[in-house]
Amino acid sequence: MLEKLQKEILSLQGFRLPSGGQRIDFGLGKIESAFPNKTFPVGAVHEFLSGSPEDSAATTGFMSGLISRLMGESGACLWISNKRTIFPPALKAFGIAPDRVIFIDLTTQKDVLWAVEEALKCEALAAVVGELNEVTFTQSRRLQLAVEKSRVTGFLHRHNPRIVNTLACVSRWKITPLKSELEDDMPGVGFPRWHVELQKVRNGEPGNWQMEWAAGQFRHIETVASELKRQLLQTG
Repeated sequence: MLEKLQKEILSLQGFRLPSGGQRIDFGLGKIESAFPNKTFPVGAVHEFLSGSPEDSAATTGFMSGLISRLMGESGACLWISNKRTIFPPALKAFGIAPDRVIFIDLTTQKDVLWAVEEALKCEALAAVVGELNEVTFTQSRRLQLAVEKSRVTGFLHRHNPRIVNTLACVSRWKITPLKSELEDDMPGVGFPRWHVELQKVRNGEPGNWQMEWAAGQFRHIETVASELKRQLLQTG
């Protein structure tokens, strides 16, 4: 009875399982334990903060990894901004076909917020991304109310906000880049790596992790290091 009551309370607060009760495997590993229900909250709005172009690129990569899981094999995504910086073909590296993402470029942030709210009401979408700077609590509340009906997952990527104010989003993230490492001394650029900071999550536990994207999935860097050490000991 207590477990059922807890799930009902979490549902009212924006934490719900996907339709049919099936969980989406985001591959986040130990990060999952930070969330209520031990899974990344879908049908909710998540806030991401970036303070530099490098942080913005890292954040876009991390979000893309999440969105690829939400889209699956046939889902669609709306990417709305007034200063688009993403290079669509780069989404392929995160398992997203660019032709399944609809990019909407608008003139003002007011237009962006309106478009994001309307998009979040569309149940046919898997995810909606809104790139902007400033959002008020009232505006974020409208977005959260929209997803509570449609169960679409929203991502607000805030670039250099003047004020880091309280929003109605279920979580707040800050993603910063880490130096990549080459494998087997091969030339080129290694897999993208990030320092992932979950600054707040409603009814959950904030934390910090180091992650990378490799072979189409998230991996914890310490896990990768442990596996390499094991392989070295076996070959040594």
